[in-house]
Amino acid sequence: MTSEGWGTPPVEPISQHYIVCGGNALAHRLVLELVEHYEVPVVVLVADRTRDHAPQIEQLAGVAAVVEYASVTEEALRAVSIGTARGLALVEGSDQENIHAALSAQNHNPDIRIVFRMFNQRLGENIERLLKNGAALSGSATAAPAFASAALDRPNSVEIEGRYLHIAFDDDITSDRICVVADQIDRQDLGRIRLLPEQQGDSAEFVRLASEFGGDGPIRPGGVRREPAPTDDPAAAPEPGGRAALQVLRIEPREPIDWMRRLRWRLLDTMRFFTSARMRLVLLTALAAVLLAFGVLWYLNRNFGWTVYIALLDLAGAAQPDQLADISAGTGTGGFWQRVAQVVITICGITFAPVATAIAVEVLGSGRRGQPRNPGAGTRDHVIVVGLGNVGTRVAAQLHDMGVPVVCMERDPQARGIAAVRALGIPVVMGDGPFEQQLRRARLKHSRALVAVSGDDATNLEAALEARHGNPEIRVVVRLFEDDFAGHFYKTLDNAASRSVSYLAAPAFAAALMGREVRGTLSVLRHVLLIAELKVEDGSGLIGLNRHDLEDPGGVRVIAVRFAHGGQLQWNFPDRTRRLAPGDQIVVAATRSGLARLNTVAVEED
Repeated sequence: MTSEGWGTPPVEPISQHYIVCGGNALAHRLVLELVEHYEVPVVVLVADRTRDHAPQIEQLAGVAAVVEYASVTEEALRAVSIGTARGLALVEGSDQENIHAALSAQNHNPDIRIVFRMFNQRLGENIERLLKNGAALSGSATAAPAFASAALDRPNSVEIEGRYLHIAFDDDITSDRICVVADQIDRQDLGRIRLLPEQQGDSAEFVRLASEFGGDGPIRPGGVRREPAPTDDPAAAPEPGGRAALQVLRIEPREPIDWMRRLRWRLLDTMRFFTSARMRLVLLTALAAVLLAFGVLWYLNRNFGWTVYIALLDLAGAAQPDQLADISAGTGTGGFWQRVAQVVITICGITFAPVATAIAVEVLGSGRRGQPRNPGAGTRDHVIVVGLGNVGTRVAAQLHDMGVPVVCMERDPQARGIAAVRALGIPVVMGDGPFEQQLRRARLKHSRALVAVSGDDATNLEAALEARHGNPEIRVVVRLFEDDFAGHFYKTLDNAASRSVSYLAAPAFAAALMGREVRGTLSVLRHVLLIAELKVEDGSGLIGLNRHDLEDPGGVRVIAVRFAHGGQLQWNFPDRTRRLAPGDQIVVAATRSGLARLNTVAVEED
C-alpha cells in the first residue's frame, strides 16, 4: 500500500524495512528487485510522485509506503523511519547530495546499511571509509562495459583474480567452459530463455537414456548403436534454441590498430587544413617548384646531404647567398642555375611558412580555447557515441582505453561529459540540428558502430534508425528501458543490441544493500547474470551446504571456491559433496532471484 498523506510519515509504524530514495529508472528497478526477489518491506522517498517513474513505483505490490519530499532532508529521513530501517539506497541526486544524505542517515541510525550512487568513484571510495556500513556504487560504471562490448559485437567480461569471465554463445562455446548458463535462446522471443535452470543431478542424463532405450541399452551386439524408436510426442523432441556458457579469458581482449593504419589516418586527417581548392593548387605548385629546384641543386653539387642542407636553409629563408666579390674571384657556391634554384626555394618557403604556422596554432590552440575537436578526414572504423551523460561518458572512455577510435555526439553544450572526453582527445560533434546532419559530420559512412545512450528511449531509437538509414552495415546498440520495446527492437533490426542501464545496475545495488559483493554483471541478451563473492561467516546458513544444495534449486552456479585455510581460488572444484565451513569463500554466477535466495539462506541463522 502507499501512504495516504504525501510528505507525511507512513500511516502504519514500520521497522526492519529498506528505504529507496529516488524516482528514476534505477530506483524503479531497484524497488522491483527488493520486493520481488528479496521479499523485504520497502519504503520509497520521491521528490515528486507525478514525475519520472514515481507513478509506476506507487503501483507496485509489496511497497510498504511512498513518501514525497523535495529533497532528502533530516525531516524526510525521519518521515521514512530511518531509525528502525535496515538499509538505505540513495540512487538519485548529485554526488554531493548523496554524500550529505548518507552521513545524515548514519547519524540517525549508526548500524544501517547505506548504498549510495556516486559518479566520482574515487570520491566514493573515500566516503566509504567514513561510513560504518556503506558502499558507493556507480550505475554508469556498472553498465558501461556491457554497452562497449556490445558495440564491438563481443560479450563483456568480469575480472576475478586475473581471469576474465565472459559469456559465449553457440558455436563460440569451447570445451573448457565453466558452465552452461542459458538455453532455449530465441532472439525473436527473449521470454523463452532459461537462465541457470534447475539442476537435475549428475545422473539425470543416464536416467534419461535408460528410460528412452529400455533395459537392454542403446548398443546392439557387435558395437552398433541402436537408433531410438520414432515418437510423435512433442515433449520428447529436443529443446530448440541456442545456448550460452560462462568461459574464462586469460587476458582482456583489446582492439589494437596497426601503426600503418594510424599513419594513413593521420595523413588523411591533415587534409582538413587544405579544404580550399585554390589553396591546394597554390601549395601543390609551390611543392613542385621546390622539388624541381632541389633536383637542379643535386645535379650541380652531386652531394645529396649537402643539397638537403642548402634546400632546408633556403626554405627557412636562412640561405647564405653568393657575394659579388666571391663570384668575381671564382669562389661562389655554384653558378647561375644554382642561384636561380635557391631563389625559387626561398620564395616557395615564404608560401609554406604561414600555412605551417596556421596548422600549428590550430592544433595547439584548439584545446586551450575549450572547444571540442571535430572529427577529421582520417577518422575511420570508429564508434559513434550519442549522448554524453554519465553512461555515454563512461562508454566513450572505455572504448578509447581499448584503442578503439571514438566520435561523440551531444546536443547539450553544458553536458558534463564534454570536458571529460575532450581531455582524452575524443572528437565531439555538437549542435541541435537533425540527426542526419550530425551523423554526417560524425563520419557515419566510415564508422563501425553507433551507441545511443541518451536518457530518452525515443531519441535513442531515432538515432539508431537514422544511422542504419545512412549506413546499412553499421552495428547499432541502443539504451532502452522498456522490455517490450526492446523485444520489438530485436525482432525488427539485425546486427543490433539493446541494453538497459537500470536493468544492469539494479541487481548490483540490491545485492550491495543486502551486504553481498557483486563483482560485475554479464549480459545474456536482455537478461543479467551476476558474478558475486560470498564469504561463509560464523552462524551463516551456508554452513554445511554443498554444491548440490546451492545449485539444484536453480539460479546459482558455484564457479570457484577458496577454503578457509587460504590459498588461491579453485575453479570448477570437482567435489560437489564437500560442505562449506566457516571462513570458506565461494564465487557464484547467479540470477537475481538466485542471489536473493542465497542471501536468504545466508542470514537465516542470524
